[in-house]
Amino acid sequence: MLRLLTTTVTFLWSLNSLATNQEEPVDISAERLSQIVKVMAADEFEGRAPGTPGEDKTVAYLIRQMQAIGLEPGGRDGQWIQAVPMMRSVVAPRPKMTFLGDNLSLGLEQGASVSVETPQAIEAIAVADIPVVFVGFGADAPEQDWDDYGDIDLTGKLAVYLVNDPDFAAGPDEPVAGRFGNRRMTYYGRWAYKFEEAARRGAFGALVIHETEAAGYDWSVASAGAGENVSLGIKDPASLPVTLQGWLHNDAADELLAAAGHDLDALRVAARSPDFKAFELEGIRFAADLKVDITRFDSRNVLGLLPGAERPQEVIMASAHWDAYGVGAPDDQGRTVRPGANDDALGSAGILEIARVLKAGPPLDRSVLFAFWTAEESGLVGSRAYTEDPVFPIETTVANFTLDILQTAGAANDVILVGKGQSELEDDMARVAREQGRYVTEENLPENGLFYRADHFSMARVGVPVLLIMGIAGGADLVDGGREAGNQWIADYVGNCYHKPCDAWSADWDLTGAVQDIELIRRIIAALANSSRWPEWKAGSEFKAVRAQSAAARK
Repeated sequence: MLRLLTTTVTFLWSLNSLATNQEEPVDISAERLSQIVKVMAADEFEGRAPGTPGEDKTVAYLIRQMQAIGLEPGGRDGQWIQAVPMMRSVVAPRPKMTFLGDNLSLGLEQGASVSVETPQAIEAIAVADIPVVFVGFGADAPEQDWDDYGDIDLTGKLAVYLVNDPDFAAGPDEPVAGRFGNRRMTYYGRWAYKFEEAARRGAFGALVIHETEAAGYDWSVASAGAGENVSLGIKDPASLPVTLQGWLHNDAADELLAAAGHDLDALRVAARSPDFKAFELEGIRFAADLKVDITRFDSRNVLGLLPGAERPQEVIMASAHWDAYGVGAPDDQGRTVRPGANDDALGSAGILEIARVLKAGPPLDRSVLFAFWTAEESGLVGSRAYTEDPVFPIETTVANFTLDILQTAGAANDVILVGKGQSELEDDMARVAREQGRYVTEENLPENGLFYRADHFSMARVGVPVLLIMGIAGGADLVDGGREAGNQWIADYVGNCYHKPCDAWSADWDLTGAVQDIELIRRIIAALANSSRWPEWKAGSEFKAVRAQSAAARK
């Protein structure tokens, strides 16, 4: 009992000590980063899953930290939080799904030949005679003079897509080569875009044909958690998602298309031409009978504000996600809490440190909003909720900076750029890196589309220029060990700890490199906050046209 009491007192002291120490340096502190993560990744926080007691502890802790820093509440009506109503849908076991045709009766097994879910609040899906359309890569990209849909009507139909972009597998002599960034995935290559485009066109459902290389992960990842979807609980009726969405195994797609008289590999080549147009699979229909369990719960974004002294209505955002994966099955050491120490307690600590240092400095002309999102691990739900109901107008949001996983292996000679060619903020990154005596290295697996897989993307899709720091985007050139050591850190972290109990706080972390990256973002924010500059998207970016629609609001 004495030991338990001592542990509890020590834990409670650690919760409050960071918030009350007034004699602190005004530089980004590795010690403070470590102590914040130690608290947020403690077992008492239960892996910080949304809708659990771990969320309550996390939200209260973040608010205390921002109060101690001297920030103001960043939500409406003097609140520190923004409510995020959420819905979890789970397809019941053994759903019935079949492709039918004159020469085909292809039953689909959840998790084996297909992995489907519903983002709609529907407790039963019973359909028959659904037409099936092959839409190729499904890109509608006016800036590339590319439209895979032509005159096809997707209303009430099932759209079948190829994964990634039209030029992903193109040879250097093909006309499409380089049109969508070669191996760098664009928004059009992401499965989320394909689902959204299908919904915009009135489709009943959308399935993406899985390919390991083009998807960036194997079937075991694509089918993990088959049938479960977590999304916003309140949806705009004018923009409801498709009823059914998910992945189709390559073997099942091969059999489906063969029954319709087509060769899947040949279609992959044909779809790389700008002349390709979507077409209905003659004589093929889809049928399904599924039961769905629906649960609803509330979660919260946490928002703190440093008001600008001259132009407070112009807002810069610095953000991270507070959630992790909660409690799961025991690992080989019996640990059940998945604490998300690096992903993304360390990013959250970095945002708190940026806030502390900026607040300790001279007043800034523009405002800075410090946002801690919920449910990133469920599909960027919290940040998406903000963009659908923004506290501050999107049109006059200057930029978003996101920290999501920082490397813990020491000082680096470089900083990793995710999403080359997107916005002018990457030029700011290069400038500040030079000031630090460092240089910029591009992400090493751009085909995996990391630019579209973190919370900054929610802001990008509504036009706000963004910059992401993500430590697993490429092995850093470490001062001690070089690129080889940086790559080894990624291999160890992703292979052993990513989304697992192993992602725990460690006293052995060397946060020198994390401090470098956090300080880089702080400097960019400070410079932007004291300027009248509005960063722009670069020519060719998928998001340039969206931002241009609100240009008048920034004059």
